[in-house]
Amino acid sequence: MKPQRIARIDHEVQRVLGSLITQELKDPRLGFVTVTRAEVSDDLRQCKVFVSTIGSRDEAQSSLDALHHAARFLRGELGRRIDLRHTPELVFVEDRSTERAIELAKHLRADAERRAAVERTE
Repeated sequence: MKPQRIARIDHEVQRVLGSLITQELKDPRLGFVTVTRAEVSDDLRQCKVFVSTIGSRDEAQSSLDALHHAARFLRGELGRRIDLRHTPELVFVEDRSTERAIELAKHLRADAERRAAVERTE
């Protein structure tokens, strides 16, 4: 399948799942979850859904458990909203790239402050 079509399907799956998770799921275990990326396999049979959560590790794991529990419902709704021959099976993966970016920014900021302090003392 053409890469452009796969990219469009990835984007549409991400958009639809993002709205479904925020508007349709009422699981109390579900925290603040953002769908950061979706990657559909070339045969459209499986989709890795990368989600970012805000909160502690326990809250993130609880949110992932809630998403795994709701996977069949989300797949059914996805099939109703996106016209594909096969609705992909959903696999949820925690995306920690936002956390890593925040940590990196903190380290860079601290390093810049240390350099500025050294320059002032010279």
